[in-house]
Amino acid sequence: MYHKTSQQNIFICLVSALLFLVPVFALASGPLTVRDAANRSVSVPGKVNKILITCYGGVTHQMVVLGAEGKIVGQPSMKRFPQLLKMRPQLATIPDAGSFDNINIEKIFALEPEVVFAGIISRKGNKHIEDMRFPLVTMFIGKARIDVMKEEFLRTGKILGKQDRAKALVDYWDEKLALIHKRVQVIHPDKRLRVYYAGSDFLHTEGRTWWTQDLLNLTGAVNVAEELDQARETTLEKVLQWDPDVIVVSRLRGKKNRVQDILNNPQLTDIKAVKNKRVYEFPIGAFWWNRPSPEAPLGFLWLTKTLYPKLMVDIDMKKETKYFFKTFFDYELSDTEYNAFINVKK
Repeated sequence: MYHKTSQQNIFICLVSALLFLVPVFALASGPLTVRDAANRSVSVPGKVNKILITCYGGVTHQMVVLGAEGKIVGQPSMKRFPQLLKMRPQLATIPDAGSFDNINIEKIFALEPEVVFAGIISRKGNKHIEDMRFPLVTMFIGKARIDVMKEEFLRTGKILGKQDRAKALVDYWDEKLALIHKRVQVIHPDKRLRVYYAGSDFLHTEGRTWWTQDLLNLTGAVNVAEELDQARETTLEKVLQWDPDVIVVSRLRGKKNRVQDILNNPQLTDIKAVKNKRVYEFPIGAFWWNRPSPEAPLGFLWLTKTLYPKLMVDIDMKKETKYFFKTFFDYELSDTEYNAFINVKK
């Protein structure tokens, strides 16, 4: 009789313990609510295994750095990012369901994503996806600033269950940006170099509301186009009037040497930057170093060293780049690959 009662007591204790744990398990796997780039409250599954990306802007790069590339079921083609495909060749075989407002609704249905990561600017395409009842999280892409980019990494890490990797990335950003800030503090405001940034076209630049403002401010420079505010186009007359000390340009794939094009342009010969041959082309790694992406601190370091080499004499960009790629891409970068990033002429 005593033995039977003991067995009953043990059974009751086990059942009680299981009942106690049920809410805990349910909570762990239940929906998660986040605020996305558009400040929308979005409910996503507690555990995400299938994600769709419908934008560029380094979002796939985020997934790789966070160790979540295996969850991608659809994304725009990554052909424009050869280094990324070299490191993760499996990304080349992932279906393309379109990007921004140009999406394939039938293909998205077939892929059955649990979460869709979409650009903040693609309102029409995003509306179609939401109408399909797929959870949609907007991403800042090219409209990011430093603080919101770090927030995006942490939010994405939370959604994907990769909080530790996201925090490690943000810690790296904080460390490198703090180092740069400390170095350039010694520059008197009147001695800061006045810089003109040229995007895909020489007269395509960025005013104070864009990423370039953060990039130049943090690296101790003055954005001569700051007054443009939200505008991204200027005129040749305006550039001549600004007369920048330095010109930095975004590298274009397939365009061999934009620097020489600028130095040899007879319309630009009177600009200080051209006279002093202070025209530089941003590197491209797995992503453009002059645009917001996980790699952006390398661009900040490179630009600071380029503008003020004496302040950054101890910073070895090759060593720093190899460290980043090993730490965050789990990839051993070669000297040849690094030289291709910074367009070293042999």
